[in-house]
Amino acid sequence: MRALIVEDQPDLLFALRGMLEDEGYAVDTAADGESGLHRALVWEYDVIVLDWMLPRLSGFDLLKQLRTKKSTPVLMLTARDGVADRVQGLDQGADDYLVKPFDRGELLARLRALIRRAAGESESLLELGQGVTINLIHRKVFRDDVEIVLTAREYSIFEYLALHRGRVVPRTDLYDHIFDENDESLSNLLDVHISNLRRKLGRDVIETRRGLGYIIHSQASSAELVDDASHDSAS
Repeated sequence: MRALIVEDQPDLLFALRGMLEDEGYAVDTAADGESGLHRALVWEYDVIVLDWMLPRLSGFDLLKQLRTKKSTPVLMLTARDGVADRVQGLDQGADDYLVKPFDRGELLARLRALIRRAAGESESLLELGQGVTINLIHRKVFRDDVEIVLTAREYSIFEYLALHRGRVVPRTDLYDHIFDENDESLSNLLDVHISNLRRKLGRDVIETRRGLGYIIHSQASSAELVDDASHDSAS
C-alpha cells in the first residue's frame, strides 16, 4: 500500500516514514501543505497521514481542497486535541483523527482500518479460495493453514490484489499503489514479485488477464466457475 505523510516536524516525519516502511508501505512525504496537496492530487494513495499545522497551507485547507477532487482516506494526526478541533477536522472530510503523542500500534491499526473500509472490506481475515487466507491485521498469508513467508513487497502486492478480489487490477494500479516515487524499473520489479508469489502460493491463485492486469477470484467467483463448468459438461 502507498501512503503519503504530510508533516513539517523533521524528526516526526522521519519516524513516521520508518514506521510505515517497516510495515511494508511505500511512502512519500511532504513537509508543507502546498507540496502535500500537489502530491495528493497527482498520485493515487491508499491513505494520507496529515498534520493540521503546516507551513504554506494548513492541513485543514489542504483537506478542504483535496475533497473537491478525491476521496482518499485521510488520518489527521495533530496536537490539536479539543473536541471542537476533532469535530471540525472530521466534518471537513478527515476519515479519522488521532492526537499527538500517539501509540504506534493504534496508528497502524487505524490506517489498516481506513484502507479496509476504502476497499469496501469489513473483515480482517479474508478467505480467497484454494486454501489461501490472508490476515490483514498480522500481515500474514496462509495456504492450507500453513503460513507462507512473503517479503514485505510481496505481501503488499498480494494484499492489494486480495482487497480487490473478483476484479481485474491493472498493472498501472499496482505501480501506483505499491511502489514509491524512488523505485526504478517498475515493470521488471512487478514481474519478479508476481512470479515469486505464484511460486510460493501456487500458480492458479493469481490469474493474468493479458493486456488488462491481474485478478484473484473470490470464493464466490470460484464456486460460480465450478458451477458453470458443471453445467456446461451436463449440457
